Amino acid sequence: MKGRRPTSGLPRAEGDATPRRDNPLGATTGRRSRVRAWPAANSRERAAVRQRIEMDALQQGVRYRRMFVAMLGVIIVVSSMIVLLGTVGLFAETRSRPLTSAERDQYQQEEIARRWQAWPATGVFPEEVKYLGLDRAQQYARRVGIAPETECAKGVDAAVAGVLQSHGCVSMLRATYTDQTASFVITVGVAVLKDEESRVSATEELTQDDRVGVLPVAFPGTVTERFGPQQRQRTGWVGAGPYIVFSTAGYADGRTRAAIPPEEILHSELWPAAKSVGNQIAYFLADPPKVPPCTQGNVC
Repeated sequence: MKGRRPTSGLPRAEGDATPRRDNPLGATTGRRSRVRAWPAANSRERAAVRQRIEMDALQQGVRYRRMFVAMLGVIIVVSSMIVLLGTVGLFAETRSRPLTSAERDQYQQEEIARRWQAWPATGVFPEEVKYLGLDRAQQYARRVGIAPETECAKGVDAAVAGVLQSHGCVSMLRATYTDQTASFVITVGVAVLKDEESRVSATEELTQDDRVGVLPVAFPGTVTERFGPQQRQRTGWVGAGPYIVFSTAGYADGRTRAAIPPEEILHSELWPAAKSVGNQIAYFLADPPKVPPCTQGNVC
C-alpha cells in the first residue's frame, strides 16, 4: 500500500512517526503560531459614542436645570406679587378713614342693641328718674327694686306674650318705682327684641287695650307690696331701638282698677307720671351714642 499522505498539509519531522499533539493545530511547538491576537474592535468609535452619550446627558441635565430655575423664578415672582397686593389691600382696608353714613348708622344700632347686656341693671333702671308732675313741676321717681331677668312670656299678659314670642323676643327686664310722694307704684318692663325691625313689626301688632301689658313686680316690706295685676290702673308702651318699654301704674294703698271711677283716672297724676318714667328709661336705652369720626378713632 502506498503510505497515507498527511492530512494536515504540514511536513513531518524526521524521525517522528506521528505528529505531536502539543499544539492543537498540529504545529510544532518550536514554530511561531500563524493566529494573530484579536484586535480591539472599533475602540475609538466606542469612546466617541460614550463621549456623545455623556454630553447628551449633561446637556439634558442643563436644560432641566434651566427649566427648574425658570419655573422657580416664576413662582417667586407670582408669590411676591400676591404678597405685595395683599399688603397693599390690607393697608388700604385697615388704614384710618372717615366712617360712611351706613357705618355710622350700624355703629349706633349695634351700640344701642347691646346696652341691655353691657350696662349693669342699675344702668338700665337708674335709682332716680325725672318726671313731670302737676303743673309740669319736675319731680323724681325712686327705684324700689329690680326683678330678676325672665322670659318675655312670663313678664307680660298672655295677649302680649304671643306677639312678643312670634317676633323673637329675647328677654324681659323689670323694675318698680314709686313717685315722689310714694302714692303711686310704677312697674317698668323692657322687652328685648332681636333688632329694631323686629321691634317695629311687634309694636304694629300689639293691642291698644290699656288693661294688659307688663305684669307688676311687688317687693315685700315696701310700699309696693300690694301692687298686683288687679291693682293696675292703666298700662302702655313705647318703642325705642330694639326695645319695647312697657309701663303700668297703680295706687300704693292697693286699690283696684274697678274701685276707681274712670273720671278720676283721667284727671289723676298717676298715669302721666308712669308714662313719663317709662319714656325716660326708653330714652336712656335708645339715646344715640357718640360715633367716632374715623375707623380707628378720632384721627383719620
